[in-house]
Amino acid sequence: MNRTLVSFDWALKRLLRQKANFAILEGFLSVLLKRNIVIINLLESESNANDDEQKINRVDMLVENEQKERLIIELQYSKEFDYFQRMLFATSKHLTETLQKGKPYQDIKKVFSINLIYFDLGYGTDYVYHGKTEFRGVHQNDVLALSAKQKELFQKEDVYAIYPEYYVIKINNFDDVARDSLDEWIYYFKNNEVKDEFKAQGLAEVKAQLQLDELSEQEQQAYEKHEKMLLSERGIISTARIEGKAEGEQQARIKMAKKMKEKGFTSETILEMTGLPMDVINEL
Repeated sequence: MNRTLVSFDWALKRLLRQKANFAILEGFLSVLLKRNIVIINLLESESNANDDEQKINRVDMLVENEQKERLIIELQYSKEFDYFQRMLFATSKHLTETLQKGKPYQDIKKVFSINLIYFDLGYGTDYVYHGKTEFRGVHQNDVLALSAKQKELFQKEDVYAIYPEYYVIKINNFDDVARDSLDEWIYYFKNNEVKDEFKAQGLAEVKAQLQLDELSEQEQQAYEKHEKMLLSERGIISTARIEGKAEGEQQARIKMAKKMKEKGFTSETILEMTGLPMDVINEL
């Protein structure tokens, strides 16, 4: 039986900020960007504070790698219609705040915006999207390239490598079929589970270091509180009650209790959230 893993948003908020756990984030970033990523610094981000009340639906992290590139990792649950603009604002704000006055523009750092979202953003059938800036000829349809001198000066091969790049991973669109290493990571993001056959870089560390029962009692209580707040915020309880009109209130509560039990909630918390008798909960 697999032991319960903590959710990735909790890991970002509490555990991955420790240098000993950098290998987990490095694994995910290396798989996503298809090159080896080594984190050298954890930088100040918008939500470094551990405030569950204010940050229940969103958490972000800003890191710097060996190439001095900046990577913004953001995870969000609640729907936000202008999220595209938020992504743009975050990268633009970072660029303008980090270029010191009087420094040449060539000192601007490369920024990656990596967005893990649990809501439906825009219209599209895929679950992983990548955006980058290219200048394409209106008449010849050629891509504007760097000159040999610019390549030498900037240490880059392409114009797009100067500009921010964006990744949008729509977690709920994933069909739970892991076809490659990135899918194995997305499976964990969606299900809080790493299957035994998964081999993607960093997932062995996830299984070893993000076990719920390895947290202190105080941390486990904080995690459970966080999950309860998130559960309530996302409307799972109200949804279960709506579904209950069709399938019977009791069956809806049992279904919800099973999901909570799979996530590692205590029987007392399940009783509090569902109203089911303790003997029913214990039999699930």
